[in-house]
Amino acid sequence: MINDQLLSQVVVIDIQDKLVDVMSKSEIKKVIDTSSILIQAAKILDVPCLYTEQYPKGLGATVKKLKSLLPHPAIEKKAFSCLDESKFKSALVKSRPQIILCGLETHICILQTALALKAAGKEVFVAEDATLSRSSLHHQNAIARLRSEGIVVTNIESVIFEWLRVADGDQFKAIAKLIKS
Repeated sequence: MINDQLLSQVVVIDIQDKLVDVMSKSEIKKVIDTSSILIQAAKILDVPCLYTEQYPKGLGATVKKLKSLLPHPAIEKKAFSCLDESKFKSALVKSRPQIILCGLETHICILQTALALKAAGKEVFVAEDATLSRSSLHHQNAIARLRSEGIVVTNIESVIFEWLRVADGDQFKAIAKLIKS
């Protein structure tokens, strides 16, 4: 269970123009929309967000809809596991051991990052509804493998409502509007 938004951070992995172009159009739209809600809810609740771009010269920038919501420049990488990038390691908030992952591709960068973070002692949560692979078979295989490795596979609404804990206050009202849209 996600104990508290003060212990969490969100990592958006490689939702880049050229990767998006090779995904199922209906599925990638859902992933972008779902990731957008997660990022906006994190912002409302002061949960830090990091985002990465895998070789942006070749794969392009983070999609505009998400990039406009993210507060700082992307962490560029060539390694599949974000943890193999020193800038990523130093950007993680050390006092926030719960890391929520979303992005592309589930069977490559999400999987390798999740496993590396778990090995480093982090509590790792993968938002299944905010991840995708080019192949649905690869996506489902990665989700099954993540579960078997002890990674918590969840969804963005579960994450957000665990952060909130109660249906009360201005933060709840703002987030309820996001969820309904």
